[in-house]
Amino acid sequence: MRRAPEGRNAEWDERTMQPQDFTRRAALGLVAGAAAATQTTATGLEPKGEKAMERVTGIGGFFFRAKDPKALARWYQDNLGITMTPEDYGAEAWSQEAGTTVFAPFKHDTTYFGDMRLQWMINFRVRDLAKMAAQLRAKGIAVEVDPETYPNGLFAKTADPEGNPIQLWQPGGVDES
Repeated sequence: MRRAPEGRNAEWDERTMQPQDFTRRAALGLVAGAAAATQTTATGLEPKGEKAMERVTGIGGFFFRAKDPKALARWYQDNLGITMTPEDYGAEAWSQEAGTTVFAPFKHDTTYFGDMRLQWMINFRVRDLAKMAAQLRAKGIAVEVDPETYPNGLFAKTADPEGNPIQLWQPGGVDES
């Protein structure tokens, strides 16, 4: 793996527009690009005709600031099974199962995420919400399972060690995937 020169951080090289270091962004970009190209061809989602709007095919990465990025990445791997971003192109990155993804901006003053200083919340699909909640609780992680069954499934809330809100969702009903 190529490292940034001593004293330099892993920012973009403005001459080549390439990362000075192999970053999570680069790893996920490669994986997402390959997956998107394969998926659009395999599913017939390529645009039809000259006026067809080009569309994104999914989320290729989720990037956010952390006080201790390595420790937080390890927490996500150890508790939610999200493989840490590979450090070289030969290793496999985390891959998610196909299914519904909601992209929904909320009003700037929403209290739905909890702490008003937090700007995002991620929702992870799970196969069995009860088992995931029990697994997290066994590790001392607080999980609040919503007792209501919604038309699109079951939900729970938790947070990572830095307080970032996480919603867990077991699809069901009108949204089985």
